[in-house]
Amino acid sequence: MTDQRDAEHRRPEGVSDETVEAVGKLSAALDHIEDARGHMYAFHRLMGSAERTMEEATQLMREAGHGEIADALDRDVLGGNPLPGMWSFQMVEAYDDGFYARAKGLHQRALDELLEGRRHVFEAEMKELRRTHGREGHEATPAVSEGVEPNE
Repeated sequence: MTDQRDAEHRRPEGVSDETVEAVGKLSAALDHIEDARGHMYAFHRLMGSAERTMEEATQLMREAGHGEIADALDRDVLGGNPLPGMWSFQMVEAYDDGFYARAKGLHQRALDELLEGRRHVFEAEMKELRRTHGREGHEATPAVSEGVEPNE
């Protein structure tokens, strides 16, 4: 049976199982970091929506004759920092420019130095082990499912 994976997902010559597993685990960690980043952006958007809704609530409180509560909302909540010194855009920027950039950069360094820049080698090998050769829906690549031989 020939290996039908495309060249960009094949293990480079001489790379050990341990290295492929380690880079695969690093990639999995980066997936979690990407998810966390998405949640930070969701938090940023939710805070923006909350601020706009809070402004409307404050105005409605004032119109309903509850000036003290409206004043407290104006003074203590509206325009306030969710974390000391930071609005949500500053949190996102600090994450993006700090931890996220370092983790993403080291992940790319590992790919470049250890796997010739090839992504998802661990996953491609797992797929090759688990798929049923010759079965529809289990093709190695989109090209193979369309009847095109993989590039060597």
